[in-house]
Amino acid sequence: MAISYISTRGRAPRLNFEEVLLAGLASDGGLYVPEVLPTFDKAHIKSLRGLPYNALAFEILKPFVDGSIPEHDLKILIDDTYSVFRHEAVAPLIQLDHNQWVLELFHGPTLAFKDFALQLLGRLLDYVLKKRDQNVVILGATSGDTGSAAIEGCRRCSNIDIYILHPHKRVSDVQRRQMTTVMGNNIHNLAIEGNFDDCQSMVKASFVEPSFLPEGRSLVAVNSINWARIMAQIIYYFYAALALGGPDRSVNFSVPTGNFGDIFAGYLARGMGLPIDRLVIATNKNDVLHRALTTGQYTRQQLEQSMTPSMDITVSSNFERLLFDLYGRDGDALFDLMVQFSSGSISLSNSAMAQAQPLFASERVSDDATCEEIVRVWRDKGYLLDPHSAIGTRAAVKANIDVATPMVTLATAHPAKFPDAIARSGVATTAALPAHLSDLMTLPERFTVLANDLDSVQQHIATTVSV
Repeated sequence: MAISYISTRGRAPRLNFEEVLLAGLASDGGLYVPEVLPTFDKAHIKSLRGLPYNALAFEILKPFVDGSIPEHDLKILIDDTYSVFRHEAVAPLIQLDHNQWVLELFHGPTLAFKDFALQLLGRLLDYVLKKRDQNVVILGATSGDTGSAAIEGCRRCSNIDIYILHPHKRVSDVQRRQMTTVMGNNIHNLAIEGNFDDCQSMVKASFVEPSFLPEGRSLVAVNSINWARIMAQIIYYFYAALALGGPDRSVNFSVPTGNFGDIFAGYLARGMGLPIDRLVIATNKNDVLHRALTTGQYTRQQLEQSMTPSMDITVSSNFERLLFDLYGRDGDALFDLMVQFSSGSISLSNSAMAQAQPLFASERVSDDATCEEIVRVWRDKGYLLDPHSAIGTRAAVKANIDVATPMVTLATAHPAKFPDAIARSGVATTAALPAHLSDLMTLPERFTVLANDLDSVQQHIATTVSV
């Protein structure tokens, strides 16, 4: 039976998968989630052992797209998606010590975990838009990695114009150039004179009121507000757990996260039946999630720049999806709660905290501690971490969770994307960009700097979109 998708705020229509793929943000400002999460029993999960990544992806994704994409077509889309990853395992597990592992999620075209979802999202959009003979405008915000992964995943789609907002001078040089050196009449990089939260707010506001677009055009989201992004990230939790003895053995995961999307996928994998004991939220100095899970106060604070720019976020969009479950999937309650949060702060109920704390641990890691962790792991293990992944391994140790259960840290980016951070750590090595990106730092760039002003951004889009 096909899954329907509902808004966390309860005031938007139910959609099927094809509709939710193109909708992104719900019309009531909420985020779409499955009305009923598909579940796998232990025997089913055990039958998935040993499958290559693309075959596992097919089994995990089938129930989510049922009724919208025929299985034969889905298999083709998935096989094409993961054929562009440079490692045959797609997401290889690397053992650091007897029970500590890293899951390398940076073997895609742009060297970041966002490729797992956005390579698939681009193909799904191309498939659906061609079928519907529809042209759309893709609008997204990035704190570093989403932008390049979205452009790389969607640039060959013939039915789109893509606009990516990034905070001007607040992403690494490699991250910026991975976006701004990709040329195409349908690709638009907008450098906003603000921070990531400003960019994200503009995107959300544009989805709520898209009347600035030319007639016949609609917006599609590539940020993790788009359900398809989250759906695709569930797969690698299954892949890692199965490799380590699941479902007969439980696994813990440490996840560097700012926007809560990547770790929410792990929460969903657990809900589907995967035996995950604990999920560790690993954050930097912008620790909104750590504060929420330890104090019950979900409060917006001033953003601070760090050496882990992809996590420089003070409002975690996908946290609303978890809150929906913690508040009994009561859309009216969530609507009221998020209206309250618009003033900058909410207090989580005792019931919500009692549900969340047994599953989620959280740790805040400073820039200095991140540097120390890069050095420690290189010195002791001979393994070079990017700064975001280093926050993950540091948090995994700090969380002090049962050492008898395997701990897997999601390695979210290749260290070559952050050469300044590697140099700052003082570690006696560097990481080279892979061959396919060896000329990245010499290619011409193209981007437009805009004021931190919604009207200016919307006017720019309206006047440059193809007609």
